[in-house]
Amino acid sequence: MEYPLSVDENGVNLKPEKMEKEKLYHCIFKNKAMLIFKDSQDVLNCYEIEETDLVDQIKKIDNDDDLEKLFEDYLKGNT
Repeated sequence: MEYPLSVDENGVNLKPEKMEKEKLYHCIFKNKAMLIFKDSQDVLNCYEIEETDLVDQIKKIDNDDDLEKLFEDYLKGNT
């Protein structure tokens, strides 16, 4: 399945029709992590993370399941 987010020099490109509901997606744009989430009512939510250490950890993530675990650990203070 094609990943619903991509990045080019103009910014982040979204394909919401390819997104699963209640799943967190991510990409990196200009050293910022962009997190996109499509909720159960098809509303898109976007979050931007600038914290360098956290962005570096996100860059190492291979799949979105690992991304959710990273945030769970981060919120618990384990990273």
